[in-house]
Amino acid sequence: MIQVFGHKAPDTDSTGSPLIWAWYLSEIKGQPAEARLLGEPNTEAAFMLDHWDLPKPQIISDVAENDDCVIVDTNNPAELPASINEANVLQIIDHHKLTGGLETKSPIEMTIRPLACTATLMHDLMGAEAAKMPRAIKGAMLSCILSDTLEFRSPTTTEIDRKLAEDLAADLGVSIPDYAAEMFAAKSDVSAFSEAELLRMDSKEYEVGGVKFRISVLETTSPGQVLSRKDALLAAMPKVASEDKVNEVLLFVVDILNEEATLLISSDLSRSVAEKSFDVTVECDTVVLPGIMSRKKQIIPALKV
Repeated sequence: MIQVFGHKAPDTDSTGSPLIWAWYLSEIKGQPAEARLLGEPNTEAAFMLDHWDLPKPQIISDVAENDDCVIVDTNNPAELPASINEANVLQIIDHHKLTGGLETKSPIEMTIRPLACTATLMHDLMGAEAAKMPRAIKGAMLSCILSDTLEFRSPTTTEIDRKLAEDLAADLGVSIPDYAAEMFAAKSDVSAFSEAELLRMDSKEYEVGGVKFRISVLETTSPGQVLSRKDALLAAMPKVASEDKVNEVLLFVVDILNEEATLLISSDLSRSVAEKSFDVTVECDTVVLPGIMSRKKQIIPALKV
């Protein structure tokens, strides 16, 4: 049986895309497969599962030697199980930059394209067979695209992503603005999470100039709910950085509706990174970055130390 999974701290795309591809492998290709998660799905992903009556995939902490696996929505070893290079990776489907560090036992199928969403790429790989997707799988695909594009606000959005979302919504009889608003409301409710959980909820580890960062993003239509906890979040950052063996945690609170991000400044290092990377002057413990919406396209490429 093939295990299909995305990255740690699973968001909507890393929850929905494993379900989509496991369906395709099992039902179309005749290769038994099951979706897996590398952690608890975030609140938006949990909403998607409930809304489309999809089963929550089993959460795994690692893979065993020679386990058959398909990796989706990442190719970064830091975001994958510790033993991933001991597993039998069959395929990688992703829309992020090539990171390096993965080692496979034999040649594999690898598809990385500059689209906003892994699910969009999967639809293209399916070809005519995509028409056979059941309603729930179509719903997951729509959810993934709307999440990763922030309802087409993100600069990562392509016309391919937009058209597919519009076609899926028409097929499902779904209003994109109404459904996206429900998704974002679910994503914005973070009241049940601790500060450490918020810092790890949607985060990726990256190294820039020899400095290791945990780059965390909280996309919300209610930024005040997160920023009201600013002092507690700032206080939690050094401990999270120490536990996760990184030099610094950078938290970007992305205001979906106003299309801007607020970066929390916890140290002299984060202050310096903010000023060098985004050409701003930092005068307090937060700085607003107009137009910054995408970690992949606008934050990661800009980082300087």
